[in-house]
Amino acid sequence: MGGIVVNDRAVSLFDNYDIEISRTWKGRGAILCESDKGLFILKEYSGPLNKVHFQDTLLNHIKETGFQIAESILKTKEGELIVYDQDRIPYIVKSYFEGRECNNRELEECRQAVALLAKLHNCADLSSWEDFVSQPVFHIEKEYEKHNRELKKVRRFLRTKSQKTPFEIFLTEHYDYFLDIALQITEEMRYYIENEKIDNREEFPIVCHGDYQYHNIIQTSDGMALVNFEKCVRDDTVRDLYLFMRKLLEKNNWSLKIGDSLLEAYNAERTLSEKDYMKLYYRFAYPEKFWKIVNFYYNSGKAWIPNRNMEKLEKLLAQENEKSDFLETVFHK
Repeated sequence: MGGIVVNDRAVSLFDNYDIEISRTWKGRGAILCESDKGLFILKEYSGPLNKVHFQDTLLNHIKETGFQIAESILKTKEGELIVYDQDRIPYIVKSYFEGRECNNRELEECRQAVALLAKLHNCADLSSWEDFVSQPVFHIEKEYEKHNRELKKVRRFLRTKSQKTPFEIFLTEHYDYFLDIALQITEEMRYYIENEKIDNREEFPIVCHGDYQYHNIIQTSDGMALVNFEKCVRDDTVRDLYLFMRKLLEKNNWSLKIGDSLLEAYNAERTLSEKDYMKLYYRFAYPEKFWKIVNFYYNSGKAWIPNRNMEKLEKLLAQENEKSDFLETVFHK
């Protein structure tokens, strides 16, 4: 392999593939290469070994059904999806796109990203795949129940702590407000799922990207490309839409204009049903940001609490009225 720039033993893993490499270079904990078959990226693989086959099946399927601009996993000369280095660390090689991340400050670009998501969902029905039923299904209500148990545990910890920092005092003052919302929304969601007789195994034939965020949407010269499908999962399609929208709305004080614009862009490609709106409402209404702040605090060293924690909590509280107005306007029309 001539012209190699990177002196890294992981580069030798490219020998397992049927490509001629002209150069390699490092980038974000990975190794990139230019070859006779295009650009590729070598990354350590940390997921379950059987998950990579699910990911590969999804990527092949969406391309067969019309969604072309997404990454592919390159198979070795022996047809394997994973290669191992001398320490038995697993790696995968994927196609790589030159470009920049989606600009989440530009509304029109975010609208394009949401429209692209809808197109992905239109192509991501894997229900005909023979191994589909064996794939685990994500249950959001069980996830929220787990979060609630963690929130109760941290509340007990704070109540028994005698010497509290200013952040812990501030957190304690507002804790019950957010915990009450978490418990109420989880209960409402559980009742809704039971009342509507929603069976996740039947309701979710479409596979979600799982981590639909701006840094996984690459603006290339040929349009937007999707990468990093490692978290793809059988879940409700509102999962992807919620994740992309929530982060954007938090940055923009729950702007009604932005929220409506993004939902309009998605609906133009794939119509959201009344059920979709209800399930999207529950995800937005659950105080996930509060749980994240608490979880980060509790699982990090409590002797030193970053000022950033206080800033995030203060911002969360400051946005509560805007968030409530957004939920009321968008989901209770």
